Amino acid sequence: MSQTAKPTTVPTVPPAIVAAREDFPILRRSAHGKPLVYLDNAASTQKPQQVIDAITRYYEHENANIHRGVHLLSTEATAAYEAARGKVARFLNAVDDSEIVFTRGATESINLVAHSYLEPLLQPSDEILISHMEHHANIVPWQLLAERTGAKLKIIPVADDGELDLETFDQLLTERVKLFAIVHVSNAIGTVNDVKPLLAKAKARGIATLLDAAQSVQHMPVDVQDLGCDFLVFSGHKIFAPTGIGTLYGRREILDTMRPYQGGGDMISRVSFSGTTYKPPPSRFEAGTPHIAGGIALGFALDYLSQLGLETIHAYESELLAYAASQLAAIPELNLLGNPRHRSGAISFTLQEAHPHDIGTILDTEGIAIRAGHHCCEPLHQRFGLNATARASFAFYNTPAEVDALVVALKKAATLFA
Repeated sequence: MSQTAKPTTVPTVPPAIVAAREDFPILRRSAHGKPLVYLDNAASTQKPQQVIDAITRYYEHENANIHRGVHLLSTEATAAYEAARGKVARFLNAVDDSEIVFTRGATESINLVAHSYLEPLLQPSDEILISHMEHHANIVPWQLLAERTGAKLKIIPVADDGELDLETFDQLLTERVKLFAIVHVSNAIGTVNDVKPLLAKAKARGIATLLDAAQSVQHMPVDVQDLGCDFLVFSGHKIFAPTGIGTLYGRREILDTMRPYQGGGDMISRVSFSGTTYKPPPSRFEAGTPHIAGGIALGFALDYLSQLGLETIHAYESELLAYAASQLAAIPELNLLGNPRHRSGAISFTLQEAHPHDIGTILDTEGIAIRAGHHCCEPLHQRFGLNATARASFAFYNTPAEVDALVVALKKAATLFA
């Protein structure tokens, strides 16, 4: 637990971001008679009008199943859906569109890798290496896989400041490790892990790597070729797109070796009762009718971010997070979870002996939406001796004035628990 933060000046909101905030209709509503202050972005981001319009346009003008139809609506829907795949590939700087698999989200993407890539390779003496700050989605699939195969799960510790214990990482990265799966940005502490050298060390030892980018792709540029990861996952609903859509990036030479995740329509080359052959990636991993509107809308969300500029977003959000951490740390009754060198997206905290759910309820009456609980990071909370924390998480459309409103509300809440 830490309460130290360097004082910082109030950030100036860039004009482009001031204008972009107007694209989010939900931010104009009130909550309990107060202006809505939405600080639950790590759970799910709000959607710009351009994304909402893309969903409506699909259902009003292009609604048809994809890939198998020869009529106009089907060909238009197919073109729009595959164009979105190309947008994801360019957004991540993948080598080819075929390295992008559409899934329901980061969770399904990780489960796909566990089933289709890693399970056939594992022996009882093998290990899977993750960290103590992982989201449950990057813990439980590997636990289930370890139970099925007899492999072991190894954990990189987290220091008191919320940073990875890199000395122990080096010790754990042995020839027994068959996959290194690491979060890019912690959804609880906000720690930005310097993953590139870690991925390089794993690669030098012939270890496959997976990067959980669910909390990073919306905040900063992410280049899979530069990072050198074998797999990367993220969820659409955390990057201003709909729920139920996400992405698995995989290097094509690895995807080519992987067995199907599910069987059904559209992932096959030929089916007979004597046997079935499968399409190449990514179709091999996309059985059945997908979330077509969601995929198209994800492409529009990435267009939106690209036009605004991830460098602009990252620079502004870095100042906003520093300001928020400084202001929160100045509240005597409040303790921050961790004090990482580089923070993005989220700040978790406790307030005296108040239960985080009570904090969240009090803030809600002020129109402020935060998250309360273990944030699907229960082992991390146990590491710090906590059952739960309150979490404020930010997107580029948040403002210093909203940080100030959060601080005022927390000071008011503190008096109730004095």
